[in-house]
Amino acid sequence: MFGIIRPCRHRLSERLQASWMAHLCGLCLALRDDHGQLARTATNYDGLIISVLVEAQAAAGHTAAGAGRRTAGPCPLRGMRTASVARGEGARLAAAVSLALASVKIRDHVEDQDGMFARRPVAAGARAVTRRWDRKSSGSASVVGFDTSVLLDAAARQGELERELPAGGSVLLVTEPTETATAAAFAHTAVLAGRPGNEAPLAEAGRLFGRLAHLLDAAEDQEADAASGAWNPLDATGTDRAEAERLCRDAVHGIRLTLRDVELTDRALVHILLAHETERAVERVFGRPGHAACRVGHEPGATPGSHPEHGHAQHGHPDQGTTGSNPYQTPPRHDPGQAPPQGPGAPVPPWVPQGPGFTPPGAPPPNRRNLLAGCAAWALMGCTCQLLCCEHNHPFSGERREGFCARNECCDCGNCCDSCQCCGENAQCCNDCGCCDGCDCGCDC
Repeated sequence: MFGIIRPCRHRLSERLQASWMAHLCGLCLALRDDHGQLARTATNYDGLIISVLVEAQAAAGHTAAGAGRRTAGPCPLRGMRTASVARGEGARLAAAVSLALASVKIRDHVEDQDGMFARRPVAAGARAVTRRWDRKSSGSASVVGFDTSVLLDAAARQGELERELPAGGSVLLVTEPTETATAAAFAHTAVLAGRPGNEAPLAEAGRLFGRLAHLLDAAEDQEADAASGAWNPLDATGTDRAEAERLCRDAVHGIRLTLRDVELTDRALVHILLAHETERAVERVFGRPGHAACRVGHEPGATPGSHPEHGHAQHGHPDQGTTGSNPYQTPPRHDPGQAPPQGPGAPVPPWVPQGPGFTPPGAPPPNRRNLLAGCAAWALMGCTCQLLCCEHNHPFSGERREGFCARNECCDCGNCCDSCQCCGENAQCCNDCGCCDGCDCGCDC
């Protein structure tokens, strides 16, 4: 289960990337240690913000002495490498909250009879899992002084609000239970870190984060819900997407302002996740204001590789125009009476994609394995971590592919050079993927 916070490794400095992975692995291992192997499926990106907040508020000597880290053993998802991972009360609180929220999510799927949950045996098994996870999360949360009944009560109240919502009611009435639950979780991080002065601002930041998460989820699922006839808060309250976007952007701005009142020992990662990645989450759902044509070739009538406000190629030399070696150039038009050169011996035009994963022009496609042989090859490569860690031949098509760990699926030109607005530190653009290193200054821009 992934959340709205999805930081790309090209937007984080090396230190912040290591810290992010430490909290992600720490959450996964805390779920395993406290609740069993199945509970690791509840790992989610938004939940580990709890662990990040606890560590960011800890005393300076706590992290420096290594009390918040431990060395974990090899893991296939890390390429069978060891790693330093987060531990302690922050990771346990994040695990308890993630498990409780996963239980609520599964229960919602069962009640709505979504997909396979419409089958009685699957629904019965899912209900048993949710009851077990409710007990487990409550027990582990009580160890760190948190009461998960706040989360479960909010989930129960959510269903009542949806059923009793008056026609034309405010969408903020629907988001209130989510806001209350996240506010309680965020505020308790201040209790664990011994920072009572941070409780109020963190509760406000959590409330806005809960509102943002609920609205973005509703906006993302709006079309699918309309097609399936499922209940959607935006449609039920008559809230258009422009108003939903305004509420989301207001929530992001409110989070930024609230974080200024939070006393943190190290605010760099918190600032990246809650101030910048929340904004990118809004852009991912609603688009980037004033940058509708940022992606190459996505604007009707726009020349691929050029920006609508400039007459030169964005990723090439200014004098390059639309010819030469620019990979985003427009293919030249051929004379109607003359066919373009074809065949194995014909020159490869510069606009034809080449390299690993692409079949050369005129060459037959690679031999494909049948289903049985492909599954056997896939299982072998998965068990030996070839699919995760290194460049490999696709088990079915035979095409050359990068490992899952090396792929950068979250990059797009919409985030090109969007670095820290204050200092621009580490803002090194990569023309290949359009992303840049995130700022590691921890400023309050």
